[in-house]
Amino acid sequence: QIRLVESGGGLVQAGGSLRLSCAASGIIFSDNAMGWYRQAPGKQRELVAVITSTGSTNYADSVKGRFTISRDNAKNTVYLQMNSLKPEDTAVYYCRPPAYSYWGQGTQVTVSS
Repeated sequence: QIRLVESGGGLVQAGGSLRLSCAASGIIFSDNAMGWYRQAPGKQRELVAVITSTGSTNYADSVKGRFTISRDNAKNTVYLQMNSLKPEDTAVYYCRPPAYSYWGQGTQVTVSS
């Protein structure tokens, strides 16, 4: 069965950086697109970035130029490098293959102003 473990969140000042990691198991990782999502308090969960099995990427307008998604198929891990963080980036961040409905526990990112 699929399992996703997100890590790397924390408290950072505006303008700072964080790198999130997500280790996946129970799926053929290299065959799947992977996405990073986030949910801020009182808001719906939104897609932040996605990377296909071939490495193509796409980003939400709100994070373009600041966030970078990448993957290491040898480690079954997807990453989200977040630079120039803003208070509005504060949320719980989740990873998930878009083809699946399972959610992990997420990792909290808090950006102070």
